[in-house]
Amino acid sequence: MNAPLRPEPVHFHRTELAPILGLYGRMVAAGEWRDYGISALKDVAVFSVFRRTAEQPLYRIEKRPRLRDKQGQYAVIGMDGRILKRGHDLRSVLRVLERKLIRAVT
Repeated sequence: MNAPLRPEPVHFHRTELAPILGLYGRMVAAGEWRDYGISALKDVAVFSVFRRTAEQPLYRIEKRPRLRDKQGQYAVIGMDGRILKRGHDLRSVLRVLERKLIRAVT
């Protein structure tokens, strides 16, 4: 008998990581972010950003393919668990964090 197939964990693709890491680099240069972590779980891929390593994440950028046809598979979630932005296009979802970069630089 064949064992039931386990679903592959969700991962960020290289084309998705490029804009995330680009934003991360700009925020590090501005002194706002210091560390990150990537998790590939059964239903979700998570890119977490930290001000310090030992803290809980400031923001989580999540990819949930199951929500692709509904409100969008990408989301930015704040430290308090609120969804700051959700959508189908990763770059437009990341803009909510780029606004914070503009405030940090000025």
